[in-house]
Amino acid sequence: MRSIVNGKRCLMKARLDRIRERAWRKQIQAWTDLHAKLACERAQGTTEYAILVGILVVIAILAITVFRPKLEELWQAIADGINSL
Repeated sequence: MRSIVNGKRCLMKARLDRIRERAWRKQIQAWTDLHAKLACERAQGTTEYAILVGILVVIAILAITVFRPKLEELWQAIADGINSL
């Protein structure tokens, strides 16, 4: 009788171990999926930032070329003001 009880305990323990192992694997898979999703979104954010910076640089270059005469005049006025001190 005692070996039957020990056998059932052993089977229950093995079954419980399999359940724990499956739960552990599911948890690891969920963390892996979450990490992959966050990494993808992080890369997307970096790309969007790079595009935004590129557009701002182009706008700055265009503004400098269009307003160059006014900027030179302003710069000269500032230099003259400093030199007169």
